Amino acid sequence: MPATHHTSATPTTGPAGAASAGPPGRDARPPAAGPGAAPARTEPAPAAGSARAAATTSAPDPVPTPVPAPARAPAVGRIPVLDVAPVVLRGRRPAKAVVGEEFEISATVFREGHDAVAADVVLTDPEGRPGPWTPMRELAPGTDRWGARVSLPAEGLWTFRVDAWGDPVTTWRHHARIKIPAGQDVELVLEEGARLYERAAGGVPEEDGRAREVLRTAVDALRDTARPVASRLAAALTPEVDRVLARRPLRDPVSASEELQLRVERERALFGSWYEFFPRSESGQLDPPMHGTFRTAAERLPAIAEMGFDVVYLPPIHPIGTTFRKGPNNTLSPGPEDVGVPWAIGSSEGGHDAIHPALGTLEDFDAFVARAGELGLEIALDFALQCSPDHPWVEKHPEWFHHRSDGSIAYAENPPKKYQDIYPIAFDADMDGIVAETVRVLRHWMDHGVRIFRVDNPHTKPVVFWERVIGEINGRDPDVLFLAEAFTRPAMMHTLGAVGFQQSYTYFTWRTTKEELTEYLTELSGEAAAYMRPNFFANTPDILHAYLQHGGRPAFAVRAILAATLSPTWGIYSGYELCENTPLRPGSEEYLDSEKYQLRPRDWAAAAREGRTLAGLITELNAIRRRSPALRQLRDLHFHHADKEEVLVYSKQRGSNIVLVVVNLDPFHTQEATVSLDMPHLGLDWHEVVPVRDELTGDTYSWGRANYVRLEPGDRPAHVLTVLRPSSPQIGGSPTP
Repeated sequence: MPATHHTSATPTTGPAGAASAGPPGRDARPPAAGPGAAPARTEPAPAAGSARAAATTSAPDPVPTPVPAPARAPAVGRIPVLDVAPVVLRGRRPAKAVVGEEFEISATVFREGHDAVAADVVLTDPEGRPGPWTPMRELAPGTDRWGARVSLPAEGLWTFRVDAWGDPVTTWRHHARIKIPAGQDVELVLEEGARLYERAAGGVPEEDGRAREVLRTAVDALRDTARPVASRLAAALTPEVDRVLARRPLRDPVSASEELQLRVERERALFGSWYEFFPRSESGQLDPPMHGTFRTAAERLPAIAEMGFDVVYLPPIHPIGTTFRKGPNNTLSPGPEDVGVPWAIGSSEGGHDAIHPALGTLEDFDAFVARAGELGLEIALDFALQCSPDHPWVEKHPEWFHHRSDGSIAYAENPPKKYQDIYPIAFDADMDGIVAETVRVLRHWMDHGVRIFRVDNPHTKPVVFWERVIGEINGRDPDVLFLAEAFTRPAMMHTLGAVGFQQSYTYFTWRTTKEELTEYLTELSGEAAAYMRPNFFANTPDILHAYLQHGGRPAFAVRAILAATLSPTWGIYSGYELCENTPLRPGSEEYLDSEKYQLRPRDWAAAAREGRTLAGLITELNAIRRRSPALRQLRDLHFHHADKEEVLVYSKQRGSNIVLVVVNLDPFHTQEATVSLDMPHLGLDWHEVVPVRDELTGDTYSWGRANYVRLEPGDRPAHVLTVLRPSSPQIGGSPTP
């Protein structure tokens, strides 16, 4: 739903919804040429044919004989490496990650027969230097699907591939462990092992003398007929030999996948807490309300920072047109004091690169940005590529707009609704010129400290336009982030993420049941996480969901907890902490007296004194997020079972940090349930009992496989549990009180 008064129908359907090194001592690059090295990939020689003989054969009425086409390169390598992931738009766009984010690279790897195979992920850094290589493991026995978790240490455009190879040493070991105890071909088997180890030693660089010595010692033992047979075999299977072969495996034969790209961005592209507010409502004067300025709005920033937010998002700050200006509640008859809609951009005072005079000057904006920076806040600026009829572009570039048959410029419509105060852009009229002007405007605000843009309605503009614009900006300034406000069809949402948008609004607002949330979050945290990062806004100036309208304060608490713990990036629109929930009319998702059309001052101090604010819960949630690495990631989300449909249970983990969240989705009633944990997924034994700490209350419980919970509506309708150290395995355990 766009954050302008130009709303579309609520979506009813959703999409079907840095490199860590290997084990200590493992080399930072694959072995050079020699045993185990990947062979150079060359085109095979053309298949032999006898076209010459056919051409010289005489016939009364010769029929042209087709010349055989040259043999094509094989579709797969000697060791097939297929379906490498992550891949975006069939490899035409890079997959996404942020610095320090852990994610999995996977591929299907197999070979003929029963011989062993192995695989590595090989990364190349943005400077073209071979990076760390990480061993892969078979994800489930018999599936041929291999994977490795990596974490990239630096920003930039990385590449990766999967190297797969036959593993003759592992194959030999398997056979030797069977044949030698059975007395089958003992000397032959031991000699075959000795030769394999000799080949492996030959692939070890001269400077790694110790590794060569270890392997050659094993060779000598395998050939030492004076020793017992079992001792000879054991000498080739020692932990020291294993460590050398893990670093220097014998690879024969070898195949490599295609090179794929990974765009690694700063952490804010994935993790952050956003707060949206209108500076014009922050004057400090309630009755009558007075237009705020950047100077007065800056006084609100400390409170926002104290709640733990990272990003302050501002609706458009530009001059607002007067032609067809809208009044309160979207009326068509504004009074002389009505302030208009910020998304109706442009007047005689300027366009997208200007500031509304009532907000102050460019210097005032610079001071606002600087004050935010002092408090640890980044500024996200709304970028709405549309114009009021008074925008300077209308006169300077009339060709940039749609014209009707009578010569008038077409305003925006969503029949039967009309938006006479907005002119959409006609991109195909002058794509190059509009791209150039867009980049200029964005760089203007970048020069004034803005590194995040929330893009309004990007789905109403050509996808290729955004690919070009974001490509030009990020090509020189990769730290600049773009959030797509695209509440639209799944294909468009996903494609906008794939072509460059770092984040996207989602259908989260409309997913309120256990089934809906489980299905949608499973999608978002799966393959889509490689290109579409969700930003879970619990409300916006356009979206006041029925769940909030009817659920009251408990509903606001539930949605905040869900948004803050399900997604690494979440946000609220000002007034959420006051549980503002009066709709324009029954059945509407728009606010009564919406701030889009008028000033909406709030008495924050009185709300705090009277206990009418959820600021305390929001502060706790943001603090929990900052100290919990698991909540800074998207991809490691797992749902557990609860025997009540009103109770949702999920876990997120990163390394040793495991967070369990149990939420009562019912804002009206207390819910009791038995929570059944998937213990192996948490790295625990089925019978283990572990201490868990509720981060919202500080209480500690002992949890095992089955746990009783009782959750009341209110400000704490959930457990947000951190798993502490595991206890000794035992049967049973203490449920929560």
